[in-house]
Amino acid sequence: MQDENNKNLILATALSFLVILGWFWFFPPEQPAQIAPTETGQTAPNTDASNTVPTATGDASIPLVDLPSAAENRDAALAQSPRIKIDSKRAFGSISLTGALIDDLSLKNYNVRLNDESEKIRILSPIQRTSGYWAFHAWWSPDGSVDATDVPTAKTLWQVKSGSVLAENAPVTLQWDNGKGLVFQRVLTIDDNYLITVNQSVQNNTDKVIQLAPYSALTSKGDPDIRGFYILHEGAVASFDGELIEETFKDIRKFDANQNGVNTQTYKVAEGGWVGFTNQYWMTNLLPEPGQSFETVMEYNERANRYQADIRLPAVTIAPNGSYNVLTSLFAGAKEYEVIKTYQKDNGYNQFIDSIDWGMFFFLTKPIFKVLHFLNGLIGNMGVAIIGLTLLIKAILFPLAYKSFVSMARMKELQPAMEAIKEKAGEDKKQVQTEIMKLYRDNKVNPASGCLPILLQIPIFFSLYKVIFVTIELYHVPFFGWIQDLSAPDPTSLLNLFGLLPWDAPDPASFMAVLSIGVFPVLMGITMWLQQKLNPAPTDKTQAQIFAWMPWVFMFMLGRFASGLVVYWVANNTITFIQQYTIMRSQGVKPNILGNMFKRFNKDKAES
Repeated sequence: MQDENNKNLILATALSFLVILGWFWFFPPEQPAQIAPTETGQTAPNTDASNTVPTATGDASIPLVDLPSAAENRDAALAQSPRIKIDSKRAFGSISLTGALIDDLSLKNYNVRLNDESEKIRILSPIQRTSGYWAFHAWWSPDGSVDATDVPTAKTLWQVKSGSVLAENAPVTLQWDNGKGLVFQRVLTIDDNYLITVNQSVQNNTDKVIQLAPYSALTSKGDPDIRGFYILHEGAVASFDGELIEETFKDIRKFDANQNGVNTQTYKVAEGGWVGFTNQYWMTNLLPEPGQSFETVMEYNERANRYQADIRLPAVTIAPNGSYNVLTSLFAGAKEYEVIKTYQKDNGYNQFIDSIDWGMFFFLTKPIFKVLHFLNGLIGNMGVAIIGLTLLIKAILFPLAYKSFVSMARMKELQPAMEAIKEKAGEDKKQVQTEIMKLYRDNKVNPASGCLPILLQIPIFFSLYKVIFVTIELYHVPFFGWIQDLSAPDPTSLLNLFGLLPWDAPDPASFMAVLSIGVFPVLMGITMWLQQKLNPAPTDKTQAQIFAWMPWVFMFMLGRFASGLVVYWVANNTITFIQQYTIMRSQGVKPNILGNMFKRFNKDKAES
């Protein structure tokens, strides 16, 4: 008997260990780390000597964009061109007068590190040797009526006609005269959130008819700084004629190559849309006026290691002494639900709220977030709102849970009879199963009835995890006490007794961090274990031992996930335990949780 128990214990331990390793391989846990800006990170040196890339490469006749020289670092890049300052309520940075590039933008309200004002989240950054992220607006002439050198390029030096700092209610006007009768002008405005509007105009002071087409581009140079997590979309996101398009950076690299050797995909848009790049919390988008037709191209230039998304508006004919202007907006900021919803409603940007990655369970993630968002506004604490959401979910599922708990209470009553059947049948497992099924039928107990609430919990849990993972409303948001960021793991550590021992917890990037779980994960394991003690044990000893390990396996599996999710799991386990304990008592079953534990311990000891 001892050998068999030892063998089963080893098997259970091995299976549990494999489950943990498998989970962390396929589902990497949250790191409490600094959330990197969307600016692309360091890459290998770029061997591309040229600094020109095709723009709007859906048409071979569009000229290459000649970019300014790439600087060695950010400070050098900022210094190599005169600039005009951006200083709004929620953003700061500058615009390069060379090319009128919007290439320097950071967010005032978001820090890279928790409670550290020294470094803000940077959305856009100027052209450097191995990195950079910028927005560019330009013109080209499809019929060749205007020479490529007579329209503004990324190297054109613009003059400031009015304004000194771009801020709310303080627009900036830039102008460039080509000296041949064409005067180009850009009026830039910024609102009190994240929307920059660029109103481009051209005055034709020549004596001939010309044809020009405006276009805009978002360009990201270098390898994108991404989480690379299966649950999160990172890459291009767009809405074209009411259809949401999501292309990962990997997808873009696989597009078919055009005649310039650039991987491209072209979309024809008839009645409005938008396009941009997104990651976990931050996003940049080009937004033409609602209802505007255009063509867009997503592309990857392997030689220059650049990703780009273009918007090409239709060509227009401008008569002598005539003019034309076009408006395009740039969203560059945080994916805040209320802000994005307002832009969709007030500005008419169709499907803009879907730029938030709701995932395949959008029919659950959207309502879950809306309820969570409402409760947070009502209570003023997102952690308490998560507990409130848990109570609401448990209340909705209570009718099913009641039937399940009644069934499990009756199965708990039958436990002595089941033990007697096993003792009588000995090693005849078929006889054991037959007798137990007869016992269920005679007592009108359905052992499968307890599964339905659990099955319903799985998509709810997954959807809540998605909400907590992708929505910025939990980023650097405190709960109580030591939980100061619900989007990061519990910062306390079991390995130093939650701060009582005089050494630091392991680095979050180390393997030992898997064991370095905090207070809430431990509470999760305990509450799961208590809940398990109310359920009838499996008849098979190996299964029973595996199930006995599961609370502690899940404690480590989920221990390094976002603390907001662990708060939900603790609250869910606690409420479930109270519900189940109360229902079992009402059915005449009197659970003796600690007594059962010691009884089982003494039995195992006697058998060994």
